[in-house]
Amino acid sequence: MPDAFEFMFVTCQVGAEAAVKADVAREWPESRFAFSRPGFLTFKLPAELATSETPPLRSVFARSVGWSLGKVEASTTEALAEAAWSLARERLPQVAWNRLHVWPRDLAAPGHRGFEPGITSEAIAARDELVLQTPKIEMCTAGLTSEQSLTSPTGRGDRVLDCILMENGVWWIGHHRAWTRSQCWPGGFWPGTPPVEMISRAYLKMCEALDWSQLPVRAGHRAVEIGCAPGGASKALLDRGLHVLGIDPAVVAPAVLAHPHFVHLKKRGADVRRRYYRGIQWLFADMNVTPHAALGTLEAIVTHAEVHVRGLITNIKLPEWNLSEEVPLYLARVRGWGFEHVVARQLGHNRQEISLAAWR
Repeated sequence: MPDAFEFMFVTCQVGAEAAVKADVAREWPESRFAFSRPGFLTFKLPAELATSETPPLRSVFARSVGWSLGKVEASTTEALAEAAWSLARERLPQVAWNRLHVWPRDLAAPGHRGFEPGITSEAIAARDELVLQTPKIEMCTAGLTSEQSLTSPTGRGDRVLDCILMENGVWWIGHHRAWTRSQCWPGGFWPGTPPVEMISRAYLKMCEALDWSQLPVRAGHRAVEIGCAPGGASKALLDRGLHVLGIDPAVVAPAVLAHPHFVHLKKRGADVRRRYYRGIQWLFADMNVTPHAALGTLEAIVTHAEVHVRGLITNIKLPEWNLSEEVPLYLARVRGWGFEHVVARQLGHNRQEISLAAWR
C-alpha cells in the first residue's frame, strides 16, 4: 500500500457487512479493510483510486458511501459539533458544503427487538447543533440564500458533509457528492413520511422501492402484485392511482378489498393462467420463497408470448447471507428476460432481502 491513501466509509444493514466487504474486494482489489462497527465499515484505498468526489462503489448492500475525514469525540453535542466543523475545515478547507446529512449507524438488524433503521431524534438534535454552529464562511462560500439551508432537500450535484453517529460521544465525519437518488437521502434512508395507519410495513417497502428506482408508474396503469396479502404494498400502489390485481391465497385486509381499483385472486402466482397478465404494464412480487423459486415464477410470466410488461419490482429473500454472492447472477438472469435496465438495492425498509427493479 503506498504512503498516499484515502479512507472510504460504507454504512449498511447490520448483518450485511461481509457482503459489502466482498463487493469492495471485487471493485478494488488494492483496498484494505480498516475500522468497523456493526453497520459501518471503512476501507483504505490508494490515493490514485480516489479520483471521484463520491466513491463509485457498486454494492447492492451499501446504503451510503463516502470519503472519510475521521472521527471526533467529546462529552457534549455542542463540543462534538464544534470538533466536526474544525475537522472538516482542516481536512478540506477549500470545499463549500451545500448540504449536511446526519444519521445514526444501525444498532441491530431490522426487526430485532423491534428495531427499525432510520433517522432518530438524537440524529436530528445533532444536525440542529451542527447547523447552529455552522461557520459563517460556509454559508457564504456555499452561496446559500435566506430561503435555503444546509438541511434543505439535497439535489443532484450537491456537496454533502456527512456525520454518522457511531455511539455516545463519537461521531464519524465524511463527505460525498450527491449524484444518484439515494445519495440525496441522509444515510441513504428514504425520506418519505409514512401514513398514520398502515396495513403492513410492505407499504413502506413499496413506497421506498418506487422512489428509489423511479419506475415510471402512472395513475391509471395496470399492475399485478404476487404475494399481496395482507395488502400493504397494494395499498401503496392504489394510493398512486394504479389498478391492481392482487394474487395471494391468504387473506387481504378489508380496506384493500373494498377499493374500487383492486381485484383479489386467491391463488399462488405460479398457478395463475397467463390470460390474467394480458394488458398488465407493471409486475410486483414479494414471495416468501427461495430466490430461484421467486425468479422462476417471474420468468415464466414475463417471457410468455402473450405477456408484455414494461417493468417489475420484486423483493428477493436471502435466508442465508452467503446467498449475497449470487446476486450478480440474479441480475444477469433478469437482464436475460429482455430488460435494458436492471438494478438492485437493500432498502432501508428491507430486512434480510433485496429489492430488484427492472424496466424496458
